[in-house]
This record gives sequence, structure tokens and C-alpha cells, in this order.
Amino acid sequence: MKYITSIIAACCLMMTACAQSPKGTENQNNPQTNQKEMKKTLIVYFSATGNTKAAAQKLAKEFNADLYEITPEVPYTAADLNWRDKKSRSTLEMTDKSSRPAIKGKCENIADYETVWIGFPVWWYTAPTIVNTFIEAHDLSGKVLNVFATSGGSTVDGSYNDLKNAYPQYTWGESRLMN
Repeated sequence: MKYITSIIAACCLMMTACAQSPKGTENQNNPQTNQKEMKKTLIVYFSATGNTKAAAQKLAKEFNADLYEITPEVPYTAADLNWRDKKSRSTLEMTDKSSRPAIKGKCENIADYETVWIGFPVWWYTAPTIVNTFIEAHDLSGKVLNVFATSGGSTVDGSYNDLKNAYPQYTWGESRLMN
């Protein structure tokens, strides 16, 4: 009898051990968990002077996200960014709402991301028109778009609302001012 009890106990232990998943694979066969684990975040940013780049790097670290820089085809010079000069490049772009400064390349793997944060310095209380160039060059359907901005004195609210109104076909999430 002792022998049979020992065999039954050993079988129970083996069945329990076999039913447990090896560490790190407990959700391997669960499609819902796999979908959650596969959701990726992308931090897209335009940075004229480096402040927004630093904010983007912090955000990427916070969300364990990938980075993509919106790079102008023609880099901005200090003279281009002089907002006091009515003939500077940035002033001319911002006063012409149809302006779409050319950008280098395209984010080829944008389809891989579920959440996209779009960052920029606030210019004239809104997003620089180069951000519109990026948005219009990519299919952002089915993604949650969040906004972050850097600014010397403005909030992010106007920029966020302007983008939501300009692109109502997209799903807009949160916004952050990151100074």
C-alpha cells in the first residue's frame, strides 16, 4: 500500500510540474497577452535647437519606445529661426498655413506602432508646419496619436487642438508640455 501511495504522490507531483509553464513563457499561447506585448510606441519629433530632442529621448526611455526624427530636407539656420524677422524662413512658413517644408525620408515601419507621440517646439502658439508634412506623408490610421511639445512660454493646448482639428480622422490621446 505504501508503494502505491508513493507512486500516486509522484504522479501528482509530475502532473503539477508539467502543468506549470517555464518562467517567462506563461503567456506564450495567450493571444490577448501576445497582442499587448507586441504593442509598440514610437516617439516622432522635430527639434530645431535640441530641446525637443532631449524631451523625446526622455519620453522614449519612459515608454521604452523607438525614436524617429523629422529631419528637414534643408536644415534650419539660426537666421531661419529668428522669429523677430518677418522675412525669416520660420516666420514665412508659419504665416502660410499651407506651407509644408520638405522632409528627408519617411518612417518606413510606421505600421509597426500602435501609439505615436509627435513632438515639436511650439512656434507661434502651434506646431511648426513641418509636423504637418510628416503627418500628411504617413498613414496614421488605427494609431493613438499623442502630442508633446517644448516651449519658452506657450502651453501645448493650442498646438494639440490645432492638430486634432486639422486631422480629425485620427485618434488623438494625451498631450504634454515637456520643458
